[in-house]
Amino acid sequence: MAKWVYLFSEGNATMRNLLGGKGANLAEMTNLGLPVPQGFTITTEACTQYYEDGRQINDEIQSQIMEHIEKMEEITGKKFGDKENPLLVSVRSGARASMPGMMDTILNLGLNEEVVDVLSAKSGNPRWAWDCYRRFIQMFSDVVMEVGKKYFEELIDKMKAEKGVTQDVDLTAEDLKDLAGQFKAEYKEKIGADFPTDPKEQLMEAIKAVFRSWDNPRANVYRRDNDIPYSWGTAVNVQMMAFGNMGETSGTGVAFTRDPATGENKLMGEFLMNAQGEDVVAGVRTPQKIDQLREVMPEVYEQFVGITKKLEDHYRDMQDMEFTIEDKHLYMLQTRNGKRTAQAALKIACDLVDEGKISEQEAVAMIDPRNLDTLLHPQFDAKALKEAKAAAKALAASPGAACGKIVFTAEDAKAWNAKGEKVVLVRLETSPEDIEGMKASQGILTVRGGMTSHAAVVARGMGTCCVSGCSEIAMDEANKKFTLAGKEYHEGDWISLDGSTGNIYDGQIPTVDAAIAGEFGRIMAWADKFRTLKVRTNADTPADAKKARELGAEGIGLCRTEHMFFEGDRIDAFREMICSDTVEEREAALEKILPVQQGDFEKLYEALEGNPVTIRFLDPPLHEFVPTEEEDIKKLADAQGKTVEAIKTIIEGLKEFNPMMGHRGCRLTVTYPEIAKMQTKAIIRAAINVSKAHPEWTIKPEIMIPLIGEVKELKYVKDIVVKTADAEIKAAGSALEYEVGTMIEIPRAALTADEIAKEAEFFCFGTNDLTQMTYGFSRDDAGKFLDAYYDAKIFENDPFAKLDQTGVGKLMEMSIKLGKATRPELHVGICGEHGGDPSSVEFCHKIGLDYVSCSPFRVPIARLAAAQAAIKDSRN
Repeated sequence: MAKWVYLFSEGNATMRNLLGGKGANLAEMTNLGLPVPQGFTITTEACTQYYEDGRQINDEIQSQIMEHIEKMEEITGKKFGDKENPLLVSVRSGARASMPGMMDTILNLGLNEEVVDVLSAKSGNPRWAWDCYRRFIQMFSDVVMEVGKKYFEELIDKMKAEKGVTQDVDLTAEDLKDLAGQFKAEYKEKIGADFPTDPKEQLMEAIKAVFRSWDNPRANVYRRDNDIPYSWGTAVNVQMMAFGNMGETSGTGVAFTRDPATGENKLMGEFLMNAQGEDVVAGVRTPQKIDQLREVMPEVYEQFVGITKKLEDHYRDMQDMEFTIEDKHLYMLQTRNGKRTAQAALKIACDLVDEGKISEQEAVAMIDPRNLDTLLHPQFDAKALKEAKAAAKALAASPGAACGKIVFTAEDAKAWNAKGEKVVLVRLETSPEDIEGMKASQGILTVRGGMTSHAAVVARGMGTCCVSGCSEIAMDEANKKFTLAGKEYHEGDWISLDGSTGNIYDGQIPTVDAAIAGEFGRIMAWADKFRTLKVRTNADTPADAKKARELGAEGIGLCRTEHMFFEGDRIDAFREMICSDTVEEREAALEKILPVQQGDFEKLYEALEGNPVTIRFLDPPLHEFVPTEEEDIKKLADAQGKTVEAIKTIIEGLKEFNPMMGHRGCRLTVTYPEIAKMQTKAIIRAAINVSKAHPEWTIKPEIMIPLIGEVKELKYVKDIVVKTADAEIKAAGSALEYEVGTMIEIPRAALTADEIAKEAEFFCFGTNDLTQMTYGFSRDDAGKFLDAYYDAKIFENDPFAKLDQTGVGKLMEMSIKLGKATRPELHVGICGEHGGDPSSVEFCHKIGLDYVSCSPFRVPIARLAAAQAAIKDSRN
């Protein structure tokens, strides 16, 4: 019989895949002898089985859960529904990868009115007992039965208004008893049945709800963004309750062993007295800083500090911990490696190396490459910021600068962003349901909540600027407006946030490129020491090439020459070429472009300082270059000495039914060899000139022919290139060397790579088109149906963002094997968008590519991902 359930005492930290991160760490803390309320974990495999069984918990799993309830009762000395010593539990999710706030939790489970009466009498604190019950009814109704918490919030607000109080803690035991009755009536009205009183029935329904939450919309979005497979499932942790809401000798909190925003080696956190855990993370009340616990409960504070040090030393990483104080007794509810900003991640990694806790390899391996992107995002212009006056200041919850138009709902943020608007989401507090709106926003501003609120934690994980807990805002969400510093702000008004200082500014403040911190250089130097995969950039301009070099690029893997044709007057000359009737006319038009394209290439070679530069010949279909405005059509007609009607006829003739699979790439050269001749001359002449000016550099152009599917195509175009290039080199008396290769972007090219390698001196995978043609759908139109594919679990990720390793990857592996069998010295790279995706970079390392190429700002991500792939490889 399979084992589906484990007591905390039966597990350990190595069982993360089975017990989930939370369960494995609860087990590990139990093994370390820390004060952990005991319980059991239902495995991730049970979750997977739940879905396989049609969203049902089968008899075998139910039986093991019941057995472990009895074991838990023995350990705790308490029993479900007991009249003397009743057991109450929390039911929490716990996937193997941390997903804060994305799945569901139920607290105070096991309560009914009889148990409340027992707890009231036993504790002498009826207010606490009824507070637990009303919380449980609301949470169970919302999470398990999906009634919606807003109905209960309205009843709470009404009760507080009637009693003339502002905080939940100001309600009396009688008030809360009355509220519990109202909640149960609301439940019956919505569900059509009485609220369940049997603790075991409550538990089974709660477990199902947690399993079900693995598939909720916010969890699915989070998994796609963080490369967490659906197949992993979540574990469920059933744990004896520790109560932080028993009065002023009880409390609850969240803390980090280091500052998750800056990385400073200082205990950072927040707590609330007389509260339960969700009060802190939901931002319902503004909490106290952890240092203040020293004054409130010195002994508990000292015990807690000792535990935090023990945990960080044990896990050798910054820890994010949840704790509860029940009548002066400290309980640890959770520890995990804490989410952190990119700046903090770099500092913490470097500090842990300097403290002798981890090696350089471990430091490189512990940083999420995707987070580096946030370091390179714009910051406010210093001069403009100096002149600006902050309208208010709140908590600097997630660094960075944000400037956008105010929106008040996640739905509006998503809709406005889709229209190209930059928005700032302003809320009383955010909830996990807001994740898509948070993703669509430049920044997030909340009225309530602290540094560990949902908004703060999720924003830091996303690298999105966030300012939280701005209590000066008088919010009117219903009418989409708020008042701050005497000014009324409406939907669509501009606002600017500084997530590094917590300052809020009226209007727009310009931004500038971010400066890179010192730790960045250390981590990148270590990464470069360990990686074997080279990292190039996709760059078409000297400015992009220069930026990429600053960020560590070792060459250009893709220069798209067609982007150069839109500069200045070049488009006019190119349109003349397109509309020419004879070869001579086309050559005359191309002669106008040649010197400026040559100049562009010279600047690229200079920017790369002797590092390799791969230049792709013209790729897109010609219809993309022709004019669409009447004025531009007339201008072209006059230049060509043709009528407007004649030009319109030419333009009409260029239209294609399926242009991405039509007259483009190498097919243009086969039709118009003069284009390839001009581009070859520009490439070679530029290389010769820069070689003469900088003899210390080795300039060796790499000429890339796009869209090859047949070796004869490649030979035909290559012969033109070689004849033209050799003539230019001979005429200049130069010894310049060059290479001619191809993009592998058509499945037939991958399947016949052994033949193509007879002519190609290098391969570069154009995985944008290779993915498109392998799947048979357009990357421009896939957005119309990908959401449906995600919902149906056909896809977990966008295959244009994360490389399809099963299908497209198989073609890549086949190409390398076949190509190198023909030409052992063949060098191979990738220049599609996947070149900057960490999981795709790891795959490229695994199959033996020489380099990846990506956009300039993703170069550091690729460098770190390549190093992590090499470190992982060395450990296997």
